[in-house]
Amino acid sequence: MTETLRAVIEVGPKGRRMVASAYEWPGLDRWGRDEDDALAKLSSYLPRYTAVATRAGLADAFAAQVGIEVIERYGGNTSTDYWGIPHVASETEREVLPARALERRLALLEAAWAYFDDVAATVPADLRPGPRGGGWTRDEIIRHVYVNEPEQFTRKVEVRTPREIVLTPDGRDAHRQATLDAIRAYNAEGKPARTWSIQFLIRRIAQHLTDHAWDMEDRNLPTGGA
Repeated sequence: MTETLRAVIEVGPKGRRMVASAYEWPGLDRWGRDEDDALAKLSSYLPRYTAVATRAGLADAFAAQVGIEVIERYGGNTSTDYWGIPHVASETEREVLPARALERRLALLEAAWAYFDDVAATVPADLRPGPRGGGWTRDEIIRHVYVNEPEQFTRKVEVRTPREIVLTPDGRDAHRQATLDAIRAYNAEGKPARTWSIQFLIRRIAQHLTDHAWDMEDRNLPTGGA
């Protein structure tokens, strides 16, 4: 691990939004109107991501990194501009990970799963409206996250858990284990997850989990938000 947190910057083709992502910490991604804004937001979320790093047994390593170093800037796609979430793998992420580095990222992915589950279990069913006056209920968010994962992400490594199964606790556990096994197998063979790299697949799944968990936390606050 480096002494600074290494980040990549995904730039929307029209420059409307840029996404700053912590390269070695899946799930830590924030967007801004420009690079400085994106990095400032990423920095502001470091305390919140500690909950994920802690669950993965990596709290000390995460806390030891001081400052943010941008190691790559690259072009995103129209969805980058529209949604402000990562949609394209960086060149850095196209490298095949050594087994130890892969297991570290998978531990963080498992921690992101656990973090989302914990938040979902503690917030009320009725969340206050979001910044624009709307937003899904807790149960709508939970269903979206659990169903979207096999239908949009893990199918890229041929894990296609039916929604009626992934919505059950036992089925979800089996789906997650199948995902870990598939990622290990693809990485060992040096195979990409279709058009995505394996590293980006891990990052994108984790980002989806943390983003919705943080949204639920923010909308559980009586006023304002983090």
